[in-house]
Amino acid sequence: MRKLGFIGLGIMGTPMAGHLIAAGHEVYLHTRSGVPAQLLAAGGHACGSPGEVAGQAEVIFVMVPDTPHVESVLFGAQGVAEGLSAGKVVVDMSSISPLATKHFAERINALGCEYLDAPVSGGEVGAKGATLTIMVGGSQATFDMVRPLFDLLGKNITLVGGNGAGQTCKVANQIIVALNIEAVGEALLFASKAGADPAKVREALMGGFASSKILEVHGERMIKRTFDPGFRIELHQKDLNLALGSARELGIALPNTATAQELFNACRAHGGAGWDHSAMIRALEMLADFEIK
Repeated sequence: MRKLGFIGLGIMGTPMAGHLIAAGHEVYLHTRSGVPAQLLAAGGHACGSPGEVAGQAEVIFVMVPDTPHVESVLFGAQGVAEGLSAGKVVVDMSSISPLATKHFAERINALGCEYLDAPVSGGEVGAKGATLTIMVGGSQATFDMVRPLFDLLGKNITLVGGNGAGQTCKVANQIIVALNIEAVGEALLFASKAGADPAKVREALMGGFASSKILEVHGERMIKRTFDPGFRIELHQKDLNLALGSARELGIALPNTATAQELFNACRAHGGAGWDHSAMIRALEMLADFEIK
Protein backbone atom coordinates (compact mmCIF):
# COMPACT_ATOMS: atom_id res chain seq x y z
CA MET A 1 0.00 0.00 0.00
CA ARG A 2 1.30 3.45 -0.93
CA LYS A 3 0.40 6.94 0.22
CA LEU A 4 -1.03 8.74 -2.80
CA GLY A 5 -2.54 12.14 -3.47
CA PHE A 6 -5.17 13.12 -6.01
CA ILE A 7 -6.02 16.75 -6.78
CA GLY A 8 -8.93 17.55 -9.11
CA LEU A 9 -12.03 15.40 -8.67
CA GLY A 10 -14.26 16.20 -11.62
CA ILE A 11 -15.79 13.94 -14.27
CA MET A 12 -12.44 12.23 -14.83
CA GLY A 13 -10.68 12.60 -11.50
CA THR A 14 -13.39 11.13 -9.28
CA PRO A 15 -13.46 7.65 -10.86
CA MET A 16 -9.67 7.64 -11.27
CA ALA A 17 -9.13 8.39 -7.59
CA GLY A 18 -11.74 5.76 -6.80
CA HIS A 19 -9.71 3.07 -8.57
CA LEU A 20 -6.63 3.94 -6.50
CA ILE A 21 -8.65 3.74 -3.28
CA ALA A 22 -10.27 0.46 -4.34
CA ALA A 23 -6.80 -1.03 -4.89
CA GLY A 24 -6.06 -0.51 -1.20
CA HIS A 25 -3.89 2.60 -1.35
CA GLU A 26 -4.10 5.39 1.20
CA VAL A 27 -5.33 8.31 -0.92
CA TYR A 28 -5.38 11.97 0.14
CA LEU A 29 -7.82 14.11 -1.82
CA HIS A 30 -8.45 17.75 -2.64
CA THR A 31 -10.72 19.61 -5.05
CA ARG A 32 -12.09 23.15 -5.02
CA SER A 33 -15.73 22.06 -4.87
CA GLY A 34 -15.29 19.59 -2.01
CA VAL A 35 -14.34 15.91 -2.03
CA PRO A 36 -17.22 13.73 -3.31
CA ALA A 37 -18.94 11.77 -0.57
CA GLN A 38 -18.47 8.44 -2.34
CA LEU A 39 -14.69 8.79 -2.22
CA LEU A 40 -14.75 9.54 1.50
CA ALA A 41 -17.07 6.59 2.09
CA ALA A 42 -14.65 4.37 0.16
CA GLY A 43 -11.79 5.36 2.47
CA GLY A 44 -10.30 8.49 0.92
CA HIS A 45 -8.99 11.31 3.12
CA ALA A 46 -10.04 14.92 2.46
CA CYS A 47 -7.36 17.63 2.63
CA GLY A 48 -7.76 21.38 2.85
CA SER A 49 -5.20 22.31 0.19
CA PRO A 50 -2.92 20.87 -2.50
CA GLY A 51 0.01 21.50 -0.17
CA GLU A 52 -1.57 19.33 2.51
CA VAL A 53 -2.03 16.54 -0.03
CA ALA A 54 1.63 16.78 -1.05
CA GLY A 55 2.73 16.72 2.58
CA GLN A 56 0.93 13.41 3.14
CA ALA A 57 1.52 11.58 -0.15
CA GLU A 58 4.51 10.01 -1.90
CA VAL A 59 3.01 10.28 -5.39
CA ILE A 60 0.70 13.20 -6.16
CA PHE A 61 -1.68 13.05 -9.13
CA VAL A 62 -3.12 16.24 -10.61
CA MET A 63 -6.17 16.27 -12.92
CA VAL A 64 -7.43 19.81 -13.55
CA PRO A 65 -8.71 21.61 -16.68
CA ASP A 66 -5.94 23.85 -18.05
CA THR A 67 -2.39 25.17 -17.80
CA PRO A 68 -3.15 28.04 -15.36
CA HIS A 69 -4.99 25.62 -13.06
CA VAL A 70 -1.99 23.28 -12.96
CA GLU A 71 0.36 26.17 -12.26
CA SER A 72 -1.87 27.36 -9.41
CA VAL A 73 -2.19 23.88 -7.91
CA LEU A 74 1.57 23.32 -8.06
CA PHE A 75 3.02 26.72 -7.24
CA GLY A 76 0.23 28.91 -5.85
CA ALA A 77 -0.46 29.66 -2.20
CA GLN A 78 -0.66 26.37 -0.25
CA GLY A 79 0.26 24.61 -3.48
CA VAL A 80 1.85 21.23 -4.00
CA ALA A 81 5.38 22.66 -4.02
CA GLU A 82 4.97 23.83 -0.42
CA GLY A 83 4.26 20.29 0.75
CA LEU A 84 6.91 18.43 -1.23
CA SER A 85 10.06 16.88 0.17
CA ALA A 86 12.89 15.22 -1.74
CA GLY A 87 12.06 11.95 -3.47
CA LYS A 88 8.36 12.54 -4.05
CA VAL A 89 6.74 12.30 -7.48
CA VAL A 90 4.26 14.67 -9.14
CA VAL A 91 2.15 13.19 -11.95
CA ASP A 92 0.16 15.73 -13.96
CA MET A 93 -2.61 13.95 -15.87
CA SER A 94 -4.22 17.18 -17.09
CA SER A 95 -4.05 18.18 -20.76
CA ILE A 96 -1.97 21.35 -20.90
CA SER A 97 0.78 23.20 -22.78
CA PRO A 98 3.84 21.05 -23.58
CA LEU A 99 6.12 24.09 -23.19
CA ALA A 100 4.69 25.01 -19.78
CA THR A 101 4.99 21.37 -18.76
CA LYS A 102 8.75 21.45 -19.31
CA HIS A 103 9.05 24.53 -17.09
CA PHE A 104 6.87 22.96 -14.37
CA ALA A 105 9.02 19.81 -14.45
CA GLU A 106 12.20 21.87 -14.06
CA ARG A 107 10.78 23.65 -11.01
CA ILE A 108 9.66 20.39 -9.39
CA ASN A 109 13.01 18.75 -10.17
CA ALA A 110 14.77 21.68 -8.47
CA LEU A 111 12.98 20.65 -5.25
CA GLY A 112 14.53 17.19 -5.45
CA CYS A 113 11.36 15.57 -6.79
CA GLU A 114 10.39 13.80 -10.00
CA TYR A 115 7.75 14.87 -12.53
CA LEU A 116 5.71 12.99 -15.11
CA ASP A 117 3.27 14.53 -17.56
CA ALA A 118 0.68 11.84 -18.23
CA PRO A 119 -2.40 13.14 -20.06
CA VAL A 120 -5.10 10.66 -20.94
CA SER A 121 -7.56 9.78 -23.67
CA GLY A 122 -10.74 7.80 -23.29
CA GLY A 123 -13.06 10.27 -21.62
CA GLU A 124 -15.47 9.57 -18.81
CA VAL A 125 -16.12 6.03 -20.06
CA GLY A 126 -12.41 5.22 -19.96
CA ALA A 127 -11.98 6.82 -16.53
CA LYS A 128 -14.84 4.80 -15.06
CA GLY A 129 -13.75 1.57 -16.72
CA ALA A 130 -10.02 2.03 -15.99
CA THR A 131 -9.34 1.68 -19.72
CA LEU A 132 -7.70 5.05 -20.36
CA THR A 133 -4.88 5.55 -22.81
CA ILE A 134 -2.07 7.24 -20.88
CA MET A 135 0.66 9.17 -22.74
CA VAL A 136 3.65 9.78 -20.48
CA GLY A 137 6.59 12.16 -20.56
CA GLY A 138 9.47 11.82 -18.10
CA SER A 139 12.34 9.56 -17.13
CA GLN A 140 12.26 5.80 -17.58
CA ALA A 141 13.03 5.22 -13.90
CA THR A 142 10.15 7.40 -12.70
CA PHE A 143 7.80 5.86 -15.25
CA ASP A 144 8.73 2.37 -14.03
CA MET A 145 8.10 3.45 -10.43
CA VAL A 146 4.62 4.80 -11.20
CA ARG A 147 3.64 2.17 -13.80
CA PRO A 148 1.78 -0.10 -11.31
CA LEU A 149 -0.44 2.87 -10.44
CA PHE A 150 -1.04 3.70 -14.10
CA ASP A 151 -2.11 0.08 -14.58
CA LEU A 152 -4.99 0.74 -12.16
CA LEU A 153 -6.22 3.59 -14.37
CA GLY A 154 -5.65 2.53 -17.96
CA LYS A 155 -4.81 -0.16 -20.49
CA ASN A 156 -2.65 1.47 -23.17
CA ILE A 157 0.23 3.12 -21.31
CA THR A 158 3.23 4.47 -23.21
CA LEU A 159 6.35 6.38 -22.21
CA VAL A 160 6.58 8.71 -25.22
CA GLY A 161 9.76 10.57 -24.25
CA GLY A 162 11.03 13.20 -21.83
CA ASN A 163 8.96 15.79 -19.98
CA GLY A 164 6.55 17.48 -22.39
CA ALA A 165 6.40 14.53 -24.78
CA GLY A 166 3.26 13.18 -23.14
CA GLN A 167 1.50 16.51 -23.61
CA THR A 168 2.68 16.76 -27.22
CA CYS A 169 1.22 13.31 -27.87
CA LYS A 170 -2.07 14.37 -26.27
CA VAL A 171 -2.31 17.43 -28.53
CA ALA A 172 -1.81 15.14 -31.53
CA ASN A 173 -4.54 12.87 -30.14
CA GLN A 174 -6.96 15.78 -29.85
CA ILE A 175 -6.33 16.81 -33.45
CA ILE A 176 -7.23 13.31 -34.61
CA VAL A 177 -10.32 13.11 -32.38
CA ALA A 178 -11.65 16.51 -33.51
CA LEU A 179 -11.20 15.72 -37.19
CA ASN A 180 -12.83 12.32 -36.74
CA ILE A 181 -15.83 13.92 -35.03
CA GLU A 182 -16.11 16.33 -37.94
CA ALA A 183 -15.87 13.49 -40.48
CA VAL A 184 -18.51 11.38 -38.72
CA GLY A 185 -20.80 14.39 -38.38
CA GLU A 186 -20.50 15.28 -42.06
CA ALA A 187 -21.09 11.67 -43.13
CA LEU A 188 -24.21 11.21 -41.00
CA LEU A 189 -25.56 14.62 -42.04
CA PHE A 190 -25.00 13.76 -45.70
CA ALA A 191 -26.67 10.36 -45.32
CA SER A 192 -29.68 11.75 -43.47
CA LYS A 193 -30.21 14.63 -45.90
CA ALA A 194 -30.04 12.14 -48.78
CA GLY A 195 -32.89 10.18 -47.22
CA ALA A 196 -30.99 7.29 -45.62
CA ASP A 197 -31.48 6.20 -42.01
CA PRO A 198 -28.33 7.49 -40.22
CA ALA A 199 -28.56 4.72 -37.61
CA LYS A 200 -28.50 2.08 -40.35
CA VAL A 201 -25.69 3.89 -42.15
CA ARG A 202 -23.64 3.91 -38.95
CA GLU A 203 -24.36 0.21 -38.42
CA ALA A 204 -23.15 -0.61 -41.92
CA LEU A 205 -20.02 1.54 -41.65
CA MET A 206 -19.05 -0.07 -38.34
CA GLY A 207 -18.26 -3.25 -40.27
CA GLY A 208 -15.92 -1.62 -42.77
CA PHE A 209 -12.76 0.45 -43.15
CA ALA A 210 -14.54 3.60 -41.91
CA SER A 211 -15.13 2.00 -38.52
CA SER A 212 -13.70 3.92 -35.56
CA LYS A 213 -14.26 4.53 -31.87
CA ILE A 214 -15.60 7.97 -32.77
CA LEU A 215 -18.16 6.46 -35.16
CA GLU A 216 -19.11 3.89 -32.53
CA VAL A 217 -19.49 6.19 -29.52
CA HIS A 218 -20.01 9.70 -30.86
CA GLY A 219 -21.91 8.61 -33.94
CA GLU A 220 -24.47 7.08 -31.60
CA ARG A 221 -24.55 10.28 -29.53
CA MET A 222 -25.23 12.32 -32.67
CA ILE A 223 -28.09 10.07 -33.74
CA LYS A 224 -29.67 9.85 -30.27
CA ARG A 225 -29.02 13.56 -29.53
CA THR A 226 -27.32 12.76 -26.22
CA PHE A 227 -24.93 15.66 -25.73
CA ASP A 228 -24.51 15.62 -21.96
CA PRO A 229 -20.77 16.07 -21.56
CA GLY A 230 -18.32 13.25 -21.39
CA PHE A 231 -15.76 15.76 -22.70
CA ARG A 232 -16.89 19.37 -22.97
CA ILE A 233 -16.49 21.44 -26.13
CA GLU A 234 -14.72 24.19 -24.16
CA LEU A 235 -12.03 21.72 -23.09
CA HIS A 236 -11.51 20.41 -26.61
CA GLN A 237 -11.25 24.03 -27.78
CA LYS A 238 -8.48 24.54 -25.24
CA ASP A 239 -6.60 21.57 -26.69
CA LEU A 240 -7.02 22.76 -30.27
CA ASN A 241 -5.77 26.20 -29.23
CA LEU A 242 -2.63 24.46 -27.99
CA ALA A 243 -2.35 22.66 -31.34
CA LEU A 244 -2.85 25.77 -33.45
CA GLY A 245 -0.56 27.91 -31.29
CA SER A 246 2.19 25.30 -31.39
CA ALA A 247 1.74 24.94 -35.16
CA ARG A 248 2.35 28.67 -35.59
CA GLU A 249 5.55 28.39 -33.56
CA LEU A 250 6.66 25.40 -35.65
CA GLY A 251 5.77 27.11 -38.92
CA ILE A 252 3.32 24.45 -40.10
CA ALA A 253 -0.29 24.67 -41.28
CA LEU A 254 -3.13 22.66 -39.71
CA PRO A 255 -6.05 23.73 -41.93
CA ASN A 256 -8.51 21.02 -40.94
CA THR A 257 -7.78 21.54 -37.26
CA ALA A 258 -8.59 25.22 -37.74
CA THR A 259 -11.90 24.29 -39.38
CA ALA A 260 -12.81 21.98 -36.50
CA GLN A 261 -12.07 24.80 -34.07
CA GLU A 262 -14.37 27.15 -35.98
CA LEU A 263 -17.18 24.58 -35.77
CA PHE A 264 -16.65 24.37 -32.02
CA ASN A 265 -16.70 28.18 -31.92
CA ALA A 266 -20.10 28.13 -33.64
CA CYS A 267 -21.42 25.70 -31.03
CA ARG A 268 -20.09 27.87 -28.25
CA ALA A 269 -21.77 30.95 -29.76
CA HIS A 270 -25.06 29.08 -29.41
CA GLY A 271 -24.51 28.31 -25.73
CA GLY A 272 -22.72 25.01 -26.28
CA ALA A 273 -19.47 25.45 -24.36
CA GLY A 274 -20.61 22.75 -21.96
CA TRP A 275 -21.97 20.36 -24.58
CA ASP A 276 -20.18 17.10 -25.31
CA HIS A 277 -17.72 17.56 -28.17
CA SER A 278 -19.80 15.20 -30.32
CA ALA A 279 -22.26 18.11 -30.50
CA MET A 280 -20.04 19.57 -33.23
CA ILE A 281 -22.73 18.01 -35.44
CA ARG A 282 -25.01 20.87 -34.37
CA ALA A 283 -22.75 23.43 -36.07
CA LEU A 284 -22.82 21.37 -39.27
CA GLU A 285 -26.60 21.12 -39.01
CA MET A 286 -26.91 24.88 -38.63
CA LEU A 287 -24.84 25.37 -41.79
CA ALA A 288 -27.10 22.92 -43.64
CA ASP A 289 -30.35 24.12 -42.03
CA PHE A 290 -31.11 20.44 -41.49
CA GLU A 291 -31.08 18.16 -38.44
CA ILE A 292 -30.21 14.49 -38.84
CA LYS A 293 -33.16 12.21 -38.17
